[in-house]
Amino acid sequence: MKSVLIGVGQAGGKLTRELVEFDERMGFGAIRGAVAVNTAQTDLSDLPFETVLVGQDRVKGQGVGGDNELGAEVMQADSRELLSALDGRIGAETESIFVIAGLGGGTGSGGAPVVAKELKRIYDIPVYGIGILPGRDEGAMYQVNAGRSLKTFAREADSLLLVDNDAFRSTGESVTEGFDSINREIAKRVGLLLAAGESVEGVAESVVDSSEIINTLRNGSIAALGYAAAEAAADAEDNINAVMSTTRRALLAGSSLPDATDADAALVVVAGEQETIPRKGVERARRWVEEETGSLQVRGGDFPLSSDRLAALILLGGIERSERLEEFMERAKEAQEQEATAEATPTDPGDLWANDDLDDLL
Repeated sequence: MKSVLIGVGQAGGKLTRELVEFDERMGFGAIRGAVAVNTAQTDLSDLPFETVLVGQDRVKGQGVGGDNELGAEVMQADSRELLSALDGRIGAETESIFVIAGLGGGTGSGGAPVVAKELKRIYDIPVYGIGILPGRDEGAMYQVNAGRSLKTFAREADSLLLVDNDAFRSTGESVTEGFDSINREIAKRVGLLLAAGESVEGVAESVVDSSEIINTLRNGSIAALGYAAAEAAADAEDNINAVMSTTRRALLAGSSLPDATDADAALVVVAGEQETIPRKGVERARRWVEEETGSLQVRGGDFPLSSDRLAALILLGGIERSERLEEFMERAKEAQEQEATAEATPTDPGDLWANDDLDDLL
């Protein structure tokens, strides 16, 4: 799927960079252009593609400090600058636009829905979102921002692919290390999905093209993407079990939104050397996903790729009923109520010294 990427905010810019670098490193050519937009000058300085600084008259290049209402306001006011930067990048061959943002911060969570709305007003191609949900330990403000942004972003984009930070963080990683590894994992998943059908080494028995992705994402407003890989045997018949096991792991353990298995539609893609991909295994995997998701719209295909491994990608469309999503929205609601209570009950600093809940040290 030939796509143009727009990274909004710090997290959006970094993930966009990872996607561009992955696509270039693999030689896929699926990403046809990228632009990053932000309110903080420093977050744009190391990005290797065109950048747009917005809100200079309001925040002087210093960012919006987590205020996503302000992020939305400045993006709306300066949207023409971003649209000008896209001139010549979105052409007749472009099949989709992806707006990428972290949903917990200020510029990304506030600005991404605005960008999606403006793009849909102008372009007659699908506008998708990639939204990164904050982890449980990232603070109440991030939860509230993400909850509000998610509702708006899902409405304005044709479909919103969610990435849950908690699904990828490893024990012992620093925050920076965690985010970097998450970006690499998501870039691999999304990069392979966009490349399917674009850079085929050989002739796929069942072609996965852009229409398969578009039709899957047409079902519902929220999407997820699963991935798993394993070593491949030389003979296709010996890889039937490998295809089935990687498909199961991709859906049940490797999803960008864990526990999201109820879906309106799905796409199963098996990537690897052409002669190692068993058609029987791909069809069995497709039928298993059909049973597991409860969907009658499950497409499947193979992606010939030079590799000694087999990989399974599962794109789910219409996962609004996901328990993980409901859990997150409840968490965001509770965080908003806590913030409201804290604002309504100012604390007298003198009371802290007489707090009976804290033990004396001596």
